Amino acid sequence: MTTDPYAWLEQSLTTIIRANWLRSVETLESLPGAVVQLEGRKVLNFASNDYLGLSGDWRLIEAAVAATREYGTGSTGSRLLSGHRKLHLQLEKAIASLKQTEDALVFSSGYLANLGTIAAVVGKRDLILADEYNHSSLKNGAILSGAKVVNYVHSHAADLHQQLAQNRHNYRRCLIITDSVFSMDGDLSPLPEILAIAEQFSCMVLVDEAHATGVLGTTGAGCVEHFGCSGQTLIQVGTLSKALGSLGGYVAGSSALTDFLRNRSPSWIYTTGLSPADTAAALAAIEIVEKEPQRRVQLSKNVDTLKQLIKQQLPQLKLLPSESPILCWQLDSAADALAAGQQLKASGIFAPAIRPPTVPSSRIRLSVMATHELAHFQQLVDVLVNIIHGSFDTPSPETRDS
Repeated sequence: MTTDPYAWLEQSLTTIIRANWLRSVETLESLPGAVVQLEGRKVLNFASNDYLGLSGDWRLIEAAVAATREYGTGSTGSRLLSGHRKLHLQLEKAIASLKQTEDALVFSSGYLANLGTIAAVVGKRDLILADEYNHSSLKNGAILSGAKVVNYVHSHAADLHQQLAQNRHNYRRCLIITDSVFSMDGDLSPLPEILAIAEQFSCMVLVDEAHATGVLGTTGAGCVEHFGCSGQTLIQVGTLSKALGSLGGYVAGSSALTDFLRNRSPSWIYTTGLSPADTAAALAAIEIVEKEPQRRVQLSKNVDTLKQLIKQQLPQLKLLPSESPILCWQLDSAADALAAGQQLKASGIFAPAIRPPTVPSSRIRLSVMATHELAHFQQLVDVLVNIIHGSFDTPSPETRDS
């Protein structure tokens, strides 16, 4: 008797549903921004990584349109074949300038940048020390590399040191990998301590600046700049899809590193080059980041404003420690997080629940943008007050769209 080889899918889905882990998409029907059209109604957007509000900026849109008219919609091949355009080189030079590195290499996504870089620089004879809260792309890059992976306690420099003392001598090369801003918590990696430990044990360091690029540092270069570590030898990875409002990823570092990756990184060699539109939009975004520091200033003010409102009006709200525009309200269960997310949505606030296995504990992730206004924060806090105090009431349609 034959059995259905796909039957396990329904069984797995049933398990996911019972755990309140089932995910589904929600359709945005407008330009990105602090206020968006979500499935037919206007809502305040606290779910976006568009920290500087650039995704809907007319300058990025015009740059993308102009590049499409000149170069077409796609790059047509890998960068080593037919996929290279002068825009790619211009963007790489702009990233290197922003990050204060010798060179940079653009990938088709930040996820691919992490996969391809980690798999290229270490292998089966090597060791990876990884923060336990690292992004999926860092974790999967470590697995793909074939290196021995040892996790250290989240942002715990002493544990990192201890793990290296126990393991480093058994391996050829060692790579320490960490996010700089942890995307589902909002806290920062202790980068200066990590770099000091790396020097002591002769380790390379790869830091993922996805949620820091454009946001932190004097010029928006990220956590490396924020901590005064610019110019130190390390591997900086990031994305063009968050504060820079486009799509794609990058690696910034020495010229030797980028030359090596062009020859050994599978996710760069065997992937179609970033589209002309995305490349041009990212290039325009970096120019704006450099010329308009007031966007970062406003973002920082907005983060402080929301924190103060929550502290004054909701001191009992359990926020995880954060030094970024990511504020997380921790809840006891996935069911609680789902209920809170649904209540927020019903009141015109878009801030979905984040649940395991993405995070170890369920939460509502609030993402602040430079384009949010005081009234947006007050509306959010008013809704949170009603939810926390158990006085939630579904608003009328008129109130929802106000």
